[in-house]
Amino acid sequence: MTTDAGTDVFEEHRPVLLGVAYRMLGRVADAEDVVQEAWLRWSRADRSEVREPRAYLVRVTTRLAIDRLRQVKARGETYVGPWLPEPYVTDFGDRVPDTAERAVLADSVSLAVLIVLESLSPLERAVFVLREAFGYPYAEIAAMLDRGEAAVRQLAGRARRHVDERRPRYEVDPVQRRDLTERFLAAAAGGDLEQLMSLLAPDVRLIGDSGGKAKAPLRILESADHVGRFLVGVAQKGLADATFHFLEVNGGPALLIRTAGAPDSVFQVDVLDGRIQAVYVIRNPDKLKVLADV
Repeated sequence: MTTDAGTDVFEEHRPVLLGVAYRMLGRVADAEDVVQEAWLRWSRADRSEVREPRAYLVRVTTRLAIDRLRQVKARGETYVGPWLPEPYVTDFGDRVPDTAERAVLADSVSLAVLIVLESLSPLERAVFVLREAFGYPYAEIAAMLDRGEAAVRQLAGRARRHVDERRPRYEVDPVQRRDLTERFLAAAAGGDLEQLMSLLAPDVRLIGDSGGKAKAPLRILESADHVGRFLVGVAQKGLADATFHFLEVNGGPALLIRTAGAPDSVFQVDVLDGRIQAVYVIRNPDKLKVLADV
């Protein structure tokens, strides 16, 4: 395989590799670093010995992501306030024509699921991602991780139970989510507490991620009253020179707010039974850098 051909093969599989790495790490910059390291290893490899490039590249990427995740956990990094994944712009385009497959990929990258995945061990997370998001057979996952198939099945079962027990139940209809997001924005921006309360579930939660580098609640807000009054208070203070832009983030519609042309906040909601169950607000400027050119 020539250098140019090797580059073409890698670029063909780059979206999948980035998807695996991001689901493993929840951080776009870290995922891109892992994929870049996978490229370096691919460029140095004897590709004449590689029979299945995709499997080889996914294996390399997964192992690198596991190593990166272990390093993060070993450092015991502290984070100021609630943590949310970096927003990940998802546009599957023509690469994922099947509606069912698209729904699985979108769910596996949702903020709610990625929050739960943070509590898995690196190996459990790798098995869950490869099995649930990308549908790899247990035997292939075992080969990728140098583990026995029985051990991989145990890891998969444990991870699946953990996620099922902790993940909230939401509806994923993008049309309904966008409609509620637009109504939510109008009510909040207009300071209409009564209308806002009608959109929020009684036990709604607002999770704001600032990393201590922007204004956001340093704890999770719970109940429609607390969330509604907080949002109205924010709206009353206003944002100078603000513009609003809808885009797809982490598999669902989200609102990007810019001030003076730079990303200021990302809002996304989760919905069940026609009410907003969760509000996610990402304001950490380090996490918004990935949206600078969107």
